[in-house]
Amino acid sequence: MGKDPETRYLDDQTAISKFPLATSENYKNRSGERVSTTEWHNIVLWRGLAQVAEKYVKKGTQLYIEGRIKTRSYDDADGNKKYITEIVGDQMQLLGKRPDDDSEEGGYGDATSQGGYSQRSSAPQQGGAAPQGGAQAQRPSAPPKEEDPFDAGEDGPDDLPF
Repeated sequence: MGKDPETRYLDDQTAISKFPLATSENYKNRSGERVSTTEWHNIVLWRGLAQVAEKYVKKGTQLYIEGRIKTRSYDDADGNKKYITEIVGDQMQLLGKRPDDDSEEGGYGDATSQGGYSQRSSAPQQGGAAPQGGAQAQRPSAPPKEEDPFDAGEDGPDDLPF
């Protein structure tokens, strides 16, 4: 996070938060030199996610954001058309330690918690929380493993030229 979120409320009390978020990529080039590149993204969160960001997210907080890319245009004061690209967040997960957490584990949830927030629900998605019907929530089991149609298997490689 580059700075604290700017949160405002529209006339109908709909919350909207905006903030810059950096992504960094580290790699070694062909010469073996370490290269680091950083890109900044404009993040926009609405409703419950915006309220969570307003309450818990501060400059320096590590976040996982999932959403869609949206490009919009506007006219500046001189009448020039400007374009801005934003990430409209649908899901957000707080990463790293809580600011007030000195324990070794850190984090925003326990080992069973997903610690995430989604646009559909502004409540945290807790792994062990009971859903509406009072039944204990359970993680779905992994789907049965399907055979890979491209796997050569025990019969050896196929006869494709590539």
